[in-house]
This record gives sequence, C-alpha cells and structure tokens, in this order.
Amino acid sequence: MLVVKDKPKSPIAEAYRTLRSNIQFSSFDKDMQLILVTSSGPGEGKSTTSCNLALAMAEAGNSVLLMDCDLRKPSVHKKFKISNNDGLSNVLAGHTKFENASNWYSKNLCILTAGKIPPNPAEMLASKRMKAFLAEARGVFKYIILDAPPVIAVTDPQILSTMVDGVILVVTSGVADIEAAKRAKELLENVNANIIGSVLNRVDTESRKGYYGSYYYYGHEEEN
Repeated sequence: MLVVKDKPKSPIAEAYRTLRSNIQFSSFDKDMQLILVTSSGPGEGKSTTSCNLALAMAEAGNSVLLMDCDLRKPSVHKKFKISNNDGLSNVLAGHTKFENASNWYSKNLCILTAGKIPPNPAEMLASKRMKAFLAEARGVFKYIILDAPPVIAVTDPQILSTMVDGVILVVTSGVADIEAAKRAKELLENVNANIIGSVLNRVDTESRKGYYGSYYYYGHEEEN
C-alpha cells in the first residue's frame, strides 16, 4: 500500500516521514544521496518501504529517483501500476535510454522499473555501466532509492551496497528470524556496507500504546 499517497494523514504515513527525516540527519559528513533498501528474506516489506520512502522524500520537494534493482522478482511497477516493459535492465543492456524507460510519477518522483528480467542479474548490477549510471544520476537527483532483493537469498544487495551511501535493513516483526536478520547484517558488513539503520515493520501497535508505537512500524503489506 502506498500510504503516503493514499492515507497521507495516517500514523503510518507520518512514520515514513520520520524515516525520511532520520535519513536526512543520519550523517554530518556527507549527504545520504544513494540509499539501498533491503531485507534479510522475502515478504518483509522492503519494496513497500522503498516506495513510501520515495513518496515521502518527493512530497518534501526533493527530486527523487526510485529504482527497482530487484532484477529477479520486481514489484515496484505493480505498486505504482505502471509498465515494466522497459526499465533498468534494458538501459544497462543498451537497448533503450533512461529518458525512454523512466516514468515521472509526479513532479518530483521519477521511477525506473526493473525491466526485462535478465539471465545474469548479479553481473549486470556489478557492471561498469551500473556504476556509471549511478554516478550520472547523482548529478540529476537529490535522492536515489534502490529497492534491492533480500540479502540472504542472493548476492545482489551486497554488490549494490558498495555503490551507495547508506543501507536500510527492513525487518518484519514476527516474521524475520532473529538469526536470519543477524546473518543479513553480517553479510552487509562483510563488504563494508554503511548500514544507517533498520525498519521494524508490522509491529502490533495495540500492544505498544504509550510507547510511540507509530514510529516503530512503517506498513502492513506482506509483499517484498
């Protein structure tokens, strides 16, 4: 659910705005411009978090590029109900230009879907073309949010984490195994990823009343 758009006054939407603010103030030395969002396993809400965070940043007047870097099981296009005929994979393969593959969802939010699922996702994401593309995007957008696959499932998030400024790890209350979450953190740290924080998703706020519950969860979707 795109709660920032559909329910802008809800506690969940406000929680995403709090996440936006926390990211903006997470570093004094350099801007958190490229942000990777991932999870330990599937079904923890990492794509829901990516999409709503992008909306929250865009509504604050920032130019935002949301990239679906899950070249195995993409879902960003489904959430925004846009075409996935052309996307990141098509751009990196040289089959189309960014201008033709991207979708301006609003004045400040540009979306690049995953595109055609390639036979070699990890190699494509690790390519010089990907690094060059991100470097070029830095000069155009204030924030670039990368929605990546789960860490434990594939190496893609580890590869991408070396190219970004910060990583957010999404963990779902009652779903994520504690050991799996720890393993995901270790895998990211093994490549010196800058983990700037984690999002605890789908917390039972009824049991946390009086404990600023709305700031500890960011959605109720069961999709990636």
